[in-house]
Amino acid sequence: MIELSNIRREYRMGDTTVSAVNGIHLTVERGEFVAIMGASGSGKSTLMHVIGLLDRPDSGSYRLMGREVSSLSEDELAVLRSRSVGFVFQQFHLLSRTTARENVVMPMLYSVGRVDMARAEKLLRDTGMERRMAHKPNELSGGQQQRVAIARALVNDPELILADEPTGNLDSASATEIMAVLAELHCRGKTVILVTHEADISAYAERVITLRDGMVVSDERKRAGPEHPISNTQHPASKLDVRRSTFGVPLLAHLRRGGGLIHQALRTLRANKVRTGLSMLGILIGVGAVIAMLALGTGASESIRKQLEGMGSNALMLMPGSDRDRGIAAQAASRITLDDVRALPKEVPSIARIAPMVNGSAQVVYEGKNWNTQVTGTLPDYALIRASVPQVGRFVTEDDVLQRSRVAMIGLTPMKELFGDRNPIGSFIRINRISFQVVGILPEKGADRWRDQDDVIIIPVTTAMYRLFGKDYIDHVSIEIASEPEIDAAQTAIKNVMCRRHRIPPAKAEDAFTIRNLAEFRQMLTATSQTMSVLLASIAVISLVVGGIGIMNIMLVSVTERTREIGLRKAVGARRRDILTQFLTEALVISLLGGLIGVALGWGIAAGMSQFAGWATSVSLQSVLLATLFSALIGIVFGLWPARKAALLNPIEALRYE
Repeated sequence: MIELSNIRREYRMGDTTVSAVNGIHLTVERGEFVAIMGASGSGKSTLMHVIGLLDRPDSGSYRLMGREVSSLSEDELAVLRSRSVGFVFQQFHLLSRTTARENVVMPMLYSVGRVDMARAEKLLRDTGMERRMAHKPNELSGGQQQRVAIARALVNDPELILADEPTGNLDSASATEIMAVLAELHCRGKTVILVTHEADISAYAERVITLRDGMVVSDERKRAGPEHPISNTQHPASKLDVRRSTFGVPLLAHLRRGGGLIHQALRTLRANKVRTGLSMLGILIGVGAVIAMLALGTGASESIRKQLEGMGSNALMLMPGSDRDRGIAAQAASRITLDDVRALPKEVPSIARIAPMVNGSAQVVYEGKNWNTQVTGTLPDYALIRASVPQVGRFVTEDDVLQRSRVAMIGLTPMKELFGDRNPIGSFIRINRISFQVVGILPEKGADRWRDQDDVIIIPVTTAMYRLFGKDYIDHVSIEIASEPEIDAAQTAIKNVMCRRHRIPPAKAEDAFTIRNLAEFRQMLTATSQTMSVLLASIAVISLVVGGIGIMNIMLVSVTERTREIGLRKAVGARRRDILTQFLTEALVISLLGGLIGVALGWGIAAGMSQFAGWATSVSLQSVLLATLFSALIGIVFGLWPARKAALLNPIEALRYE
């Protein structure tokens, strides 16, 4: 079974080179029970680790069951360990957070890819642990822990059992029981190699090899007789079931292995709840910030869109004066009159609708209640240009304009403040001490942090000019052009008409009137809103990255704390990608769980900003998916380094880690 030829293994200790194994030649036949003895430092444990594929020789040839293993890769050695070698360690090396049953089935995760609890329970019963299957290692005695380790070594039915000082930490009674189990395994055809420095323990073996200074100094063979310690021993191990488990098909094996690794990762996270919570805190805050900031940006964009829709499509805004010199230019020469408004559609055929606006603040009173609001005087076309067709009642008519009627269309805000739940249609209100009859209720347009679009009352333009505000000019004019391609020509034509009517020379035309293209205004506001959204999202993403760095730090600490566990998993057959997958899964679960909680947090923050601060917010499905996917990506990216560090650990160095 085992052929060692001129095996050498050296270690560097500072400036000194220590030859732990110095040119050993050794052959072990199938079914032998071999004890390797020697003083401390003789090289017996190093030889055991080389035989068990946990350590590589520096030189020489090692053939296991006819196969040269000295040049195999780390993953190939792991597969061979999982199928052919079972380890029983002096320190037991049981996972503290799992039960005896779960410790036993662990090697199956890396071999068949599925957990056979029935087989684990059978092995535990056969080693006398039927009443302690659900207990964790800290609830078991030393002898019981070693029995669990033996059951774990047998769960994949290996042909070679390696026991490194299996009784070193046990009392004499427990040591006798453990050796009886190992002897029974030998009687049933297993090859057992035992490392010990106690003569009474080596007496169980049929062959004793003694080492000194890394070399074989004696190799004695004996045959068990009537007085051999195991000759009349009856032990539950006589019922050991060592039949090989049935392997699944490759695809199912991969799926089962993946499911087992995910289960192990979740168990690890549950066992360290505080550390897991701290790890996901950064991701939680980052995702919450992403959701809240994107909701704020999206809400602002939506608010701007609604406001611009209310201004009409293909719309122009005509105002007196220029942007740079409004105070001087807005004089009598450039003031817009009602006659100008009537003349423009006649001289510019592309004008589809036109609505002058005269604005002012006013005190509105109804039955002892009063409210300060914005009053706008306009023409009937305003309802269509600004999407203000009343939901109840009617709008301004031409007759109202001609007669300077005292009728009013009231917005939702003054309606609630003055009338509460009552229907205001037909009621009379006083605007700056002038009585008006409410004939319509304007549609809801919403509010943002800067302006409540529903806090308005609309009256006929002539009534506003001559009865309410005492103006003989228009503040500004909304103009709707028939089609988008005609907008540029219409702008030029409108300015020319206004300059001609007011006898303004062409050189001063730019200072006399301003025409704003709302399509350009819309693009400008949209671009500004998108820029703000990107800026806010970038700030939130930075917090996500910081959270990812937190995950990486915690995972690096976890790798350090669990170094011996990693060594154990590799000893029972875990490959590098198995360890990599487990630690990546832990990082991914932390980031995804933190991301999902962060989504709820961000949603709540967005709702709070809308409810209490009056900011327009909108949580979109795209932002939720983006934040969740990005949190998962953060977990993978920042978990990769710790996972790779764990995967690259040398199994024997990890097992020796303190």
